[in-house]
Amino acid sequence: MPFQLNNLPKRTDKPRSNGLTLVLDKGYSIRQAEDFCEAASDYVDIVKLGWGTSYVTQKLDEKLDVYRQYDIPVYFGGTLFEAYMLRDQLNGYIELLKKYNLRYVEVSNGTIWLSDQRKVEIIKRLSDDFTVLSEVGSKNPNDIIPPYKWVKMIRRELEAGAWKVICEARESGNVGVFRPNGEVRSGLIDEITDQIPSEKLIFEAPQKEQQVWFIRKFGSNVNLGNIQPMEVIPVETLRLGLRGDTLFDFYSLSDEDLNEIYTKNGNSGISKELE
Repeated sequence: MPFQLNNLPKRTDKPRSNGLTLVLDKGYSIRQAEDFCEAASDYVDIVKLGWGTSYVTQKLDEKLDVYRQYDIPVYFGGTLFEAYMLRDQLNGYIELLKKYNLRYVEVSNGTIWLSDQRKVEIIKRLSDDFTVLSEVGSKNPNDIIPPYKWVKMIRRELEAGAWKVICEARESGNVGVFRPNGEVRSGLIDEITDQIPSEKLIFEAPQKEQQVWFIRKFGSNVNLGNIQPMEVIPVETLRLGLRGDTLFDFYSLSDEDLNEIYTKNGNSGISKELE
C-alpha cells in the first residue's frame, strides 16, 4: 500500500483460500492482460476465461503466460467443459487442460443435462490431478432449484473433492442465487450457509449492489466470483471499507470513539441512518 490508514479490516494474504476474488476475463488481449495484472494482480486470486472464449482467443499460450508471471491461476469457463461433455469428450478435455498446464478446472451443468451422480464421479476423477471448482445452479432463470437441493448438491460435491463450490449467477447476476431483477435470494443464501460454511463457497456477484450485500453479510473475506477486471480494485475498496457503500461497516472503531472523532472535527456525530 502507498500509505498507512489505521483501523481497516484484516484481509487474508495471497495465496489465500478465503477472501478470494475470482475474475471473469471475457477475451482480453495480451496487452490488456498485462495492463490488468500490473494494476491489480495483488487483488486477483483466480482468473476464469469465460464460457468458451478460450477456444477463439488468439495467442492463448502467450496470454496464459502473462497470468503465470503474476502467479495467478487460470481456468477455462464451465461452459467449455459442458461443450466437451455434450460431445462425450471428457478425456479430450483432460488432455486440453494438461496441454495448457492448467491446475484448476470447473465442473458445471448449468446448461446441459448431467446427472448429479455423473457430476460427482467426474469431480472425484478430476480432483486427483486438478483443483476442482464445481458450480451449482442453473443458467435458466425459470429453473428454480429449492434450497434443500442446493445444500444437498453442494455437500455432495465438496465430499467428492471440490475445493470450492461456485453459486451460479452468470455474468449478468440475474439467475441462480439472484432473482431476475438482480435482487439477492437472501432466504436461499441463509439456508445454504446455515449448513455449509461460507468459506467453502464462491458467490458469483457481478453487480456492485450484490458485492456490497455479500461483504456486509459475510465480511471482508467473503469469496466473490464473476468480477469484471475493471472492477477488481473497486471491489477491494468495498472489502476494506474505502468506498461509501461500506465505509461505516469496517472502520473497526466503537461508535463512541468514532463519534468523538466526528465531534472534534466539528460534526454532530454519526447520522442515525448509519448507526
